[in-house]
This record gives sequence, C-alpha cells and structure tokens, in this order.
Amino acid sequence: MSRLLLRVMTELSSRKFVSRMAGTLAKSAYSRRFIRRFADTYRIQVHEAEKKLEEYATLNEFFTRRLKPGSRTIDSAVESLVSPVDARIAACGPIRDGLLLQIKGQDYTLDELLNGSPRVAQYRHGYYWVLYLSPTDYHRIHSPCDGDVVETEHMPGRVYPVNEFGLTHMRKVLSRNERLVTYIRHESGELAVVKVGALNVSSIRYVDPLPKRLTRGEELAYFEFGSTVVLLTEDGTLDPRTDLNTGDTVRMGEWLGTLAERMKGNAADKSADSNSQP
Repeated sequence: MSRLLLRVMTELSSRKFVSRMAGTLAKSAYSRRFIRRFADTYRIQVHEAEKKLEEYATLNEFFTRRLKPGSRTIDSAVESLVSPVDARIAACGPIRDGLLLQIKGQDYTLDELLNGSPRVAQYRHGYYWVLYLSPTDYHRIHSPCDGDVVETEHMPGRVYPVNEFGLTHMRKVLSRNERLVTYIRHESGELAVVKVGALNVSSIRYVDPLPKRLTRGEELAYFEFGSTVVLLTEDGTLDPRTDLNTGDTVRMGEWLGTLAERMKGNAADKSADSNSQP
C-alpha cells in the first residue's frame, strides 16, 4: 500500500467520532472477552497489574490499569526530573529559539505546540522529551517532579496516530492533535507536561480530583489507548542525562536529569553570547 494511500486513509480515520466509537466499544461489557487476547498480543506484563485479568470489567479498564505498589522505582533525589510515563524516546534535545528540531524529520514550534500560550517565552531555550507510549505500555501519567499545578489547558484537535508512521509521514501531528497541558511550578522553575491524543484515544483524563500540589511520581492523568507525552523544561533549568538517546526506553520514575535554578543565569549568558556573535 502506497504511503499516499495510507496518508489519505489516516486523514479519514482521524476524526474524533472514530475514536469515540472505539472508546464506546472498549468500555462495553462485550470488550471484556478481548482482554486476554489483547494482553497476549502486546506481551503486556500482566503480573505488574494491580488486579488479575479476570477482575477487569472492560478492555478500557484493563488498559488504564494501575500497577501493584512498588512496581516502579521513583528516583529519590530532591532535584530529580523523572519520566512521567513508561515510554520509548521518540526525540529529545535542547529547544533552540522556540524550535523543537527534527522530530522524525519535522520541526515544531513552541507556539504551535502550546497554542500560542504567553508561557512560550519561558521555554524558548529549554529542553524537550517526546515520549511515545505503545499499546504495550502502562498508560498512567505521573508528575515528573515535586511542584504546584499553576495552569492547565485543553486544546481540541484531531487524533492522528503518533506512532512511527504518524510522526514521520503526517504533518506535525503533535501540534495538530488534541492536547491537554499541565504547567507545574517546581523549586527551580517551571515545566510543561503536554499530553497528546491519538488515533483510537477516546480521551485524555486527569485524575479526579486533580491535586494542586504534586509529589514526584504521583498520578496526574491517564490515556485511554496509546499516545505521547511531550515534556518541556523552562530555559536553563535542566541538566539532562547524556546517556539517553532517541529509540531508548524509559520507565515511569526513571531519572531524566537534574533540575537546578542556578543554571538560569548560565543559560541567559550563553544566549546573550550567541546573539552577540557576527
């Protein structure tokens, strides 16, 4: 099948009503009979699930499952930034003058991703991670740091797939898809957790009630079927790990880097130096 035909078919199936239909089926009692097959097909680590397979009433309930206590280790260092999800790293790197460069061959602007938020200015020279969750992964999203929720924003949009094909061959799916953004103020600055909807994702939901104060590793939200989280850190506030690269996998709670307010001045100096170059 040609890529053009795949793109056309993906465009036609990216309407929200398709995802709503899939969500309705996944939440029905009928879907329960597919849980075992789903778990086997995607080789899900069912021993980590909070409940036994037969205790889940629907496929959606299983998909949004919690894990047994202790299944994930949350890095304990006070300054740690940790992965909010189990995921594969689709892209990561410094934000350069408001651009997230070469995510599967496409550049994204912060203005597009954050819907023109006035907060964009705080992230123009920060750092980003694109974390892709496959159907195999655990789909609850946790806080990457200790901090206060200072703003949330819902951005309606399409539901293109965010897998390899979608990110590579569809135009800027991360900024065209439905998104739910959480801004968290921590001791060293601020970060944004951008939750991106995808094909067959009937919703992105916050935990209820959503805490105003979050601790590192605390539940924040969850996807109903696979999707992507874009994690953004404010200018000069992150010293990232250097041994993680595109294609690597991370687990929720794993150390991604160190948050440090002292870096802000250094980042500003570097920016000024670069602007002064001929």
